[in-house]
Amino acid sequence: MNYKIAVLPGDGIGPEVIEQTLLVLEKVGQKFGHSFQCQKLLAGGCAIDATGSPLPEETLEACKKSDAVLLGAVGGPKWDNLPGDKRPEAGLLGLRGGLGLFANLRPALLNKELRDACPLRPDIIGESLDIMVVRELTGGIYFGARGKRDGKMGQEAYDTETYSVGEVERIARLAFEIARQRSKKVTSVDKANVLESSRLWREVVTRVARDYPDITLEHMYVDNAAMQLVRNPKQFDVIVTTNMFGDILSDEASMITGSIGMLPSASLGEGAFGLYEPIHGSAPDIAGQDKANPLATILSAAMMLRYTMKLEEEARAIEAAVNQVLEEGYRTGDIMSPGKKLVGTSEMGRLVVERI
Repeated sequence: MNYKIAVLPGDGIGPEVIEQTLLVLEKVGQKFGHSFQCQKLLAGGCAIDATGSPLPEETLEACKKSDAVLLGAVGGPKWDNLPGDKRPEAGLLGLRGGLGLFANLRPALLNKELRDACPLRPDIIGESLDIMVVRELTGGIYFGARGKRDGKMGQEAYDTETYSVGEVERIARLAFEIARQRSKKVTSVDKANVLESSRLWREVVTRVARDYPDITLEHMYVDNAAMQLVRNPKQFDVIVTTNMFGDILSDEASMITGSIGMLPSASLGEGAFGLYEPIHGSAPDIAGQDKANPLATILSAAMMLRYTMKLEEEARAIEAAVNQVLEEGYRTGDIMSPGKKLVGTSEMGRLVVERI
């Protein structure tokens, strides 16, 4: 099979981790008989420097014509003083909106080899952890009506949480479909005891659940969910929730793993199209020094193979290679611990390629 991938290396360590990921994809193609046609494009700070825009129109159009988008990282202090709509991060929002990416998948994976990095007690976390947070990405309070007005106690500001039946239904169905590939449990997180938008959310999720009798559904208030993530995280499999709640809970879940450099993510639209990126930033302080951990980006490519290209065996091959490298004791600086073998970005990539 031939697949077309729009590659956005971005800024900071982005080009370095992308380079290793493309080598991994090349190896997968050789092993399984696929061809990955990768087109490198500008986005983020590098695009601002070259074109004046964080998301050039030609980049967006090329992404639309691709099967998937693979992103490194964007941003850095060089562009911090630009207006908000001109900063590198605005390119990400433009991609999400322009590509219709309504769902963000954030797995919180704790590899057994890295469990010492987890801030929770061993008896709480066990040998490993595997949670998938499914966050609605284009609705809710981040996209609702907002503004400022005069109030009884002076000027006041407001942001509006709005959700439609259709928005909730499509994210719920995605969560249930993902749960079918995992442990068949969905936890829907809301604040239905207070918010009208959450009451609609719960109503729609409950209705959608009837189409998935093989999946266990539970509802949980967001404050309790935040507590339960640190009290008993192993009770969760798939968490589906709103834009704002998902923003907060996915960061909490990722922190539980203790290593942000290991975690991938996917942003999905209608059909199989998706944008895949590590959750870490551009880390300009170590850019160009062969110190960055490429594993989150490599694992993002595994998600791309699984969710967009439906290549489950190929995705598992990447994940198994990453696990093997960790089991053999190889570490980049961010996950280094006593007694392990320190390697750089390119060496870590090479080790993964060798083990596919």
